Amino acid sequence: MPRQLPTGLTPPDWLVRNLRSERAPVNRAAVARAALAMALPLAIGLAAGRPAYGALASMGALSGVIGDTADAYRMRILNIAVPQLFGALGVTVGAAVYGHGWFAVAAVTCVALVSGMISTIGAVASVSGLLLLLNAVVGAGLPMPGAWWLAPLLMTGGGLLVLVLALLAWPLRSGVPERAAVATTYRKVADLLAACGTARYDDARHAVTLSLNQSYDLVVARRARQHGRSPELVRLLAQLNAATPVVEAAPAAHQAGQPLADEIPTAARHLADAVETGYRGPVGLRLPVPTTETTRAVDHALRHAADVVTDRSAGTGEQRTPDDRLGRPAALRARAAGAARGVLLSAASWRYGLRLALCVGLAQALVSLVPVPRSYWVALTITFVMKPDFGSVFSRALLRALGTVAGLVVSVVVLAVVPRGWWDVAVLLLLAPLIPALTPRGYGYQTAAITPVILLLSDVLNHQGTGLLVPRLVDSLMGCAIALVAGYLLWPESWHVRVGDRLADAVADTAGYVECAFDGTAGPPDRARLRRRLYRDLSAIRTEFQRALTEPPPTGRRAAAWWPLVVAVERIVDATTAARVRIRQGAPPPSATEITQVVRQLRELSDGLRESVELVGVRTDLTGPAGSVLEPLRQEVAAARAIASPH
Repeated sequence: MPRQLPTGLTPPDWLVRNLRSERAPVNRAAVARAALAMALPLAIGLAAGRPAYGALASMGALSGVIGDTADAYRMRILNIAVPQLFGALGVTVGAAVYGHGWFAVAAVTCVALVSGMISTIGAVASVSGLLLLLNAVVGAGLPMPGAWWLAPLLMTGGGLLVLVLALLAWPLRSGVPERAAVATTYRKVADLLAACGTARYDDARHAVTLSLNQSYDLVVARRARQHGRSPELVRLLAQLNAATPVVEAAPAAHQAGQPLADEIPTAARHLADAVETGYRGPVGLRLPVPTTETTRAVDHALRHAADVVTDRSAGTGEQRTPDDRLGRPAALRARAAGAARGVLLSAASWRYGLRLALCVGLAQALVSLVPVPRSYWVALTITFVMKPDFGSVFSRALLRALGTVAGLVVSVVVLAVVPRGWWDVAVLLLLAPLIPALTPRGYGYQTAAITPVILLLSDVLNHQGTGLLVPRLVDSLMGCAIALVAGYLLWPESWHVRVGDRLADAVADTAGYVECAFDGTAGPPDRARLRRRLYRDLSAIRTEFQRALTEPPPTGRRAAAWWPLVVAVERIVDATTAARVRIRQGAPPPSATEITQVVRQLRELSDGLRESVELVGVRTDLTGPAGSVLEPLRQEVAAARAIASPH
């Protein structure tokens, strides 16, 4: 009989969630690029008799490896090249104030403020802000070899080497990542159809949302510059749009409570294969004869998607001017100006910038007053831990500490056993691939992989060997402690404030979607665009909840209590879409009184969420004509109001 831990020794749920490894496939191409891009500069530096120069270039390559996450080649240019420019600016500023005492503290603190504010713009800006601050801290804490321009040039060159390696296959694989993304979306739609009428439906629908977000981001980002000039992109966008009616029909099929015939998800998978291979011939869908209004909706949507995938709808003009369902991206200059205004006028941007500046300023002031070896590691730790879009500050501090300890175990062997010189290149060839391989599994795993690499390169620069280990551990723990106190405990922003307001906004937008779906004034593109925005917002809220679940009580406990409400709001959107599909298939439309009643209940729920801290279950009376298409929607609204209500 297996032994069980005593109740007092059972690890809490939030700790288990923090330590759990995420399942993710290994990107073999990224692994190979990491090994080559980080080992080659060091080898060149050793061959030229300038190992310090090679180590700096390898450090720059490390930042490129961390940013090498995009699938589309044009996105790789943004994800890697743009942050390298900010990194070059950061190391230039840091090196200029090196050794200037309190002036250096003030300069790095100001850089932290700017870094934090621009990090709130988006993914590329977040990585750019990260490198800006990281390199400024390194430049201000470590003497750079050569002229003032040499260190920025070497570090930027190392990062751009990763980009060059990532773009080598572009002439042969142009458009392949975009086609693969759209094909993956069709496969997720097939999984959704297979899950209709089963308990797997909610998870499958969430997977479709994530896949649609990624596909639209890839295709629309390229289309912003090539609209009207690339038939391939226009075709991909039309194929992506054609999946939307299938996704809209799925909630109606799920409400019927009966699984769909196996031939239906199989047909969607055939379409996915056609998209991925570029096949334009007859698909030969073998769909069963539809017998209900929901199966008719699914059948019609799949046949329409087949026409678009095989170009049989080209004569309708749909593929010449497809709607992207999210709104065509504005010009780059307009988006940049809007982002700048948003950063300067956003309270959240200033709040995060000030939090990061406070933590970094405290760290820089502390190491200026107390002699700490390799003191810049304290601020580096804070910079990584305090990234708001990378996860909970508490969780990242915990995982940073644990990952550093694990990485130091490997570092002991590397620094104590491996002789300096060409053996460092061989070790780097083995350690560098672990970074892209372990990063998708979690922040703790990434830290464990990066720590020995950083210590190896630092030893090339400083020749301190195992003397680097204890300072690294002490500085990391100091940085985690400062981040927890000054960046977490002193800012009483509860989980409810961060997530509750966003969820309230989503409920209010859902009320607007109900009006849009049934008032007859909005067309299908407007409804689809609003629905896509709703699901994108709800997906982001899910991510916030998942972060909150990794924090200790009371935050994690509140997140777990409120989680069912997120699912309830998603079901309300699904029920609205299903009702609209049934009306399109001939069901009688609801009366204006029914619509007004549902909208009022949703707006009351939204207002109540802004005022509630704890959940209080209540009954709600929401009745209407028997047999109405809105009956499932009324049930979902009633369920949501029973989960959360102001007290």
